[in-house]
Amino acid sequence: MDTGTPTQPQQGAAVIPESCRGAVNAGLQTIKTSMPNVYQSIQARAESMGNDVFQLVRRGLAGQPGCFYAFEAGHVVGTPFGREHPAMLELAQFTAIFGCAHVCIWPATDDEVRAHGTA
Repeated sequence: MDTGTPTQPQQGAAVIPESCRGAVNAGLQTIKTSMPNVYQSIQARAESMGNDVFQLVRRGLAGQPGCFYAFEAGHVVGTPFGREHPAMLELAQFTAIFGCAHVCIWPATDDEVRAHGTA
């Protein structure tokens, strides 16, 4: 994952509240050590979409819905998007039908983050 730390957000990045930083650090550690496919998906998304992806991950780990949610090998990190959100409905269908090994859910656009989460 990126080399920045949640205690030193990048310029222009959403600031993670101090009370959530422990959860964010624990989530990042879980991703790095126990969720190799999720980790790889985050890296690939950041390569194609830019470093704002890392801030979405941190925001999801901090408990903000509509930013990032993933699971792999019995580990779950991030915050669900909400039951009514189209991505969560798709997740339920794909997981039941295909038995996915890992899943990463991202907002489609900045507008989606604002509509379903906290921008």
